[in-house]
Amino acid sequence: MQKMGLFELNAMVAVSTHRSFRRAADELGMSPSAMSHAIAALEQRMGVRLFNRTTRSVSLSEAGEQFLARVRPALHEISAAMEAVNQFRDTPSGTLRINATEGSMLMIMSPVVVEFLKRYPDMRLDIVTDTALVDIVADGFDAGIRLADSVPLDMIAVPCSPPLAFAVVGSPAYFARHPKPESPSDLARHSCIRTRFASGSIYRWEFEKHGQQQIIDVNGPLTLDSHQLIVEAALQGVGLACTSEYSIAREIADGQLIRVLQDWTPPYPGICLYYPANRHVPAGLRAFIDLIREVY
Repeated sequence: MQKMGLFELNAMVAVSTHRSFRRAADELGMSPSAMSHAIAALEQRMGVRLFNRTTRSVSLSEAGEQFLARVRPALHEISAAMEAVNQFRDTPSGTLRINATEGSMLMIMSPVVVEFLKRYPDMRLDIVTDTALVDIVADGFDAGIRLADSVPLDMIAVPCSPPLAFAVVGSPAYFARHPKPESPSDLARHSCIRTRFASGSIYRWEFEKHGQQQIIDVNGPLTLDSHQLIVEAALQGVGLACTSEYSIAREIADGQLIRVLQDWTPPYPGICLYYPANRHVPAGLRAFIDLIREVY
């Protein structure tokens, strides 16, 4: 049997991680057809089927699971050895994969992401934005960025924003037709723009004042899963919206949106970058963390 190379083994790991030839190809910077051909060639040389394929899914076969269980530790050792050599470079190189929400990336794009790429021209950032909380280890990410209270307990968290706050807002046109709410209970008499999470659940608006908490399942004519659309609907006077204060600071400052119930929306811990506690930290991730700590 012909010898196989690291490329083919890494391709197999990528496909097994993503359960998709397209996403695996994106990770390794190749076309899906080239990825499929690489796996097919590996299977032909080994004489066994490593993956079960259907039109909708890709999964490891029993032979593939046993083979990968033996190969994966060795690949981790090789990767660690290459990363150890990378520590001797003047600047880190390679690809850093991060899973984050779009809102969190907008917050750190200029002070962290752009500056990181300027400082370390040999580094590449592969950022996937997702509203759902994913398993960053199982999905092949080096780190994740989420709200502090969403970070898994077995991860190391690095704060990368000041404290944040939600804001309940409406347009001047809306408040020309409706009185401003003075307490969360007043929302029962208002049209509210509801937010649907990626899981399908509807966000219940949360309030706190002097230790008293209220969680309101608001009603309204419109439910959306896009922050941009929620803000646009609020600007058009459809109803009240509840979203991150940071994301609509300009609209509030310009008077396009009017904030209410501010004394019921205290600050909460902001976003954090997080990564596995029991793994070696690559040089690129260490440089990214150092920059975050420098900025914040």
